[in-house]
Amino acid sequence: MTTAEKTQTMDAWEMAVSQLNLAAEIMNLDPNIKEILAHCKRELTVNFPVKMDDGKVKVFTGFRIQHNDVRGPFKGGIRYSPGVYKGEVMALAMWMTWKTAVVGIPYGGAKGGIICDPKNMSMGELERMTRRFASEISMIIGPEKDIPAPDVYTTPQTMAWIMDTFSMNKGYCVPGVVTGKPLSVGGSEGRNDATAMGCVFVIEEAAKKINLELKGATVVVQGYGNAGSIAARLLHERGCKVIAVSDSRGGIYNPDGFDPVKVLEFKNTNKTVVGYENTKTITNEEILEIPCDILIPAALEGVITGENAPRIKTRIIGEAANGPTTPEADEILYKNGIIVLPDILANAGGVTVSYFEWVQDIMSFFWDVDEVNNRLKKIMVKAFNGVYERHKKYNCNMRMGAYILAIERVSEALKLRGIYP
Repeated sequence: MTTAEKTQTMDAWEMAVSQLNLAAEIMNLDPNIKEILAHCKRELTVNFPVKMDDGKVKVFTGFRIQHNDVRGPFKGGIRYSPGVYKGEVMALAMWMTWKTAVVGIPYGGAKGGIICDPKNMSMGELERMTRRFASEISMIIGPEKDIPAPDVYTTPQTMAWIMDTFSMNKGYCVPGVVTGKPLSVGGSEGRNDATAMGCVFVIEEAAKKINLELKGATVVVQGYGNAGSIAARLLHERGCKVIAVSDSRGGIYNPDGFDPVKVLEFKNTNKTVVGYENTKTITNEEILEIPCDILIPAALEGVITGENAPRIKTRIIGEAANGPTTPEADEILYKNGIIVLPDILANAGGVTVSYFEWVQDIMSFFWDVDEVNNRLKKIMVKAFNGVYERHKKYNCNMRMGAYILAIERVSEALKLRGIYP
């Protein structure tokens, strides 16, 4: 097997560790610090029964992986998917450690998931599964320990069930145990748009660095879920021309552009963007190779590989998804002069506003959406500049710049705290 083939088949945890190793080499990281960071602190696997609507009992497997909490409580989402596996959850937990450190919020990194097919489950089954899972992991979560949030195929309703389950076991309301909740039970204004908003803020900063005028800039979005559709709308509002978008069933393309809000309305009615008027149907593979100014992968991991990276023709890639680019693809894109805004920076708007939600829950004092967005922009711009400075200082790509910034902050905290006892 060639190096390229190994990279393309690399599991998520191997990819995360390889990125850590590369950053450590560039920044000459203390080997003892690297040894600690290359392991997750806690890995919980639970197998739990759920009574289904037909009366049968099904046993589900779930994970809560906690990577590092030296800078504060663990933080990270919970995803529901048939494809969830332990290595993926471990990698996502590590990436959360870097993500929270890049934006400078006082959290560590964690992630959770349940192997299930939520599309084929009723609301009752989802609620019973969620509540049982929350009970199974309740001993390691809490507002001072580990704060879950929504991720793939989980929602504000999911978080409300977890918050209620945890609160019932405590005997009093604990809104700060999760973020991404509905407003009526302690959620934050601006949370729904936060991931996309943060991505757009860093795209704006990157565009300034390469003198790209956003008005008229062409945009392609792979993945038309929450983050992808909102990013398309926000960029359209800034004068960009959205020329292609896709979802799990395929994509649409029109070089003259289209209104992303109307496409979303079409998708909500038809369950897919495919078939929208005056567009050509394309595949999720083809959409990545459409020439454009801004490409936003907002779907799943590993879609930009060493195989297709040479054919990608864009100026800025804003990773709204987690881990969409393999290490080999990173090298190719960097050599081709494409600015990749890495996931741990580009999609950190979500965890940043989750932090705002947690702060508001603890204070029982809530902000309006303008205050949330203003605070978010300030943090994202500062984080972008920190990453850009290290990208220049170490003559490396932006992902390594982000890793170096994050690892600097985590390693400093590790050195100051030391090893107990």
